[in-house]
Amino acid sequence: MNLEKTAHLLIIGIAIVATLIYGQSILVPFILGILLWFIGNELETALNRIGGIKNFPSWVKKILSLVIIVTVLSFITNILTSNINFLAQSLDKYQPNLDSILDQLTDLLKIDVRERLKGYSGNLEFGVILRSLFASLTDIISNAFMIILYAVFVLLEEANFKPKLQAIFIEKGQQQKIDTLLDKIGDSISSYFRLKTLVSLITGVLSYVALWFIGVDAPEFWAFLIFILNFIPTIGSLVGTVFPAIFCLFQFGTFLPSILVLTIVGAIQLIVGNFMEPKLMGSSMNISPLVTILSLSIWGAIWGITGMILSVPITVVTIIILSQFEKGRPVAIMLSEKGNIAS
Repeated sequence: MNLEKTAHLLIIGIAIVATLIYGQSILVPFILGILLWFIGNELETALNRIGGIKNFPSWVKKILSLVIIVTVLSFITNILTSNINFLAQSLDKYQPNLDSILDQLTDLLKIDVRERLKGYSGNLEFGVILRSLFASLTDIISNAFMIILYAVFVLLEEANFKPKLQAIFIEKGQQQKIDTLLDKIGDSISSYFRLKTLVSLITGVLSYVALWFIGVDAPEFWAFLIFILNFIPTIGSLVGTVFPAIFCLFQFGTFLPSILVLTIVGAIQLIVGNFMEPKLMGSSMNISPLVTILSLSIWGAIWGITGMILSVPITVVTIIILSQFEKGRPVAIMLSEKGNIAS
């Protein structure tokens, strides 16, 4: 019987992973749409604090929140598109600087760096790497319409969601348990993204000032990239620092600007990430550091960068749901930071 149960669980697990991988084009925009809906609810809460608007009907505030989101997304999209086009047209100008960098490395290390890297010359084409990054961002921008569409339909479905749950769970105790669970999930995700967005925004703005001062091309693009990568636990801030520093090598053909980017942007990441973020976030996420890394790797393998960004919220939701069931509590305790799981 145990063997049969194990086989069933294994089949279900394989089916879930296969669905996540092959259904990525549908599931990722849908989840991002739900995330957008969460942001809309946060904006609606903020609008309720404004004297002249708080008395408006709820549907008016929801539409106003959606208009604000679409306006901000359109503004960001326009900036990203113009910066991507500018960088793409400048690739031919950057590529020759690679020869200068290799010559400087040869003089510094006293070895023929070009000869040593000859077998990897195909990987040294910065244009290929940058175009690949542009393609990924373009895909996200192209999915923006579907993400907004999903968010609108989730918004329309919101009014009927609780009555449907009440029809499914007839007993009053079950209804209360489900309501508590949903509220806990909503509060955790909203709190995480609200605080993480604030921290990432501070990091992005300070990095923009530093990159603009150094003279890096398209500082808006790199600042936005740093802002997005900051949502990826542990490695996001590292990649967000290293990538513009590498770009500086190709733009200037010398090491000084790159060292300045590594030093200044790295210091910003260090100060914000190690001092400001812990004070704001505290231990509210309640996830083991090891589980965070494993979750990052698993969801990154399944959904790429989007999966890495969503890895922490998905793990938080998993812990909350598992903690509500007797057989799931031991797993939730192992996934948590210190084993403290609220019922």
